[in-house]
Amino acid sequence: MRRWFAASLVLGLILAGCQVNRAMPTATPLAEPAQAQIIDLPVPHTDGSLSVEEALAKRRSVRAFTDESLSLANIAQLFWAAQGTTTSWGGRTAPSAGATYPLEIYAATADGLYHYLPAGHRAEFTPGRDIRQALWMAGLQQGSLRQAPVIFVITAILERTAGRYGARAQRYVQLEAGHAAQNLLLQAVALDLGAVVIGAFADEQVSAALHLQENEAPLYLIPTGHPAE
Repeated sequence: MRRWFAASLVLGLILAGCQVNRAMPTATPLAEPAQAQIIDLPVPHTDGSLSVEEALAKRRSVRAFTDESLSLANIAQLFWAAQGTTTSWGGRTAPSAGATYPLEIYAATADGLYHYLPAGHRAEFTPGRDIRQALWMAGLQQGSLRQAPVIFVITAILERTAGRYGARAQRYVQLEAGHAAQNLLLQAVALDLGAVVIGAFADEQVSAALHLQENEAPLYLIPTGHPAE
């Protein structure tokens, strides 16, 4: 009798579990990620109404932003300021040791992710890929990352410079990232925008959000937007 009762109990539990499973809705399959596409960016301006001296005087670390998004023209101008080409042979706005150009720059927006391609002033754009939440988490949940409509990310591929300069390359690449970041900050001032550079973040999480290769390391997060009054 006891064996029959135990067997009946087990069978009942199995049947109940099957009924529950049948009643539960099935999960909706995730949509396939959008394919990246190469887009032409608006032509950058090489003259403006604000002098370098005025931009230097007005530059401040801005950590609070309005909800207003940045235009593609503004994003393109900031890309160009950081890493745009300025010569026929490919020289850029920021100096680079031996013209090895180890830096890459991205812009995370609500519309998708932009990866700047200096040659031809273009971008690899992945629509619908908003990674700002992931960057906010990776950046220790800092408020500026939460509010900014655009988060620029500067990364580096050390091997490009190390092939010529060996162990000294790490210092050169870090210096170069500073050059590019300052260019972006000053350009933001000239566009009546605000920005702040952030170096406190979990490298692995930023790399995962951007799907970086193993040889590409994140160096800077730069939340950018219209300053909140």
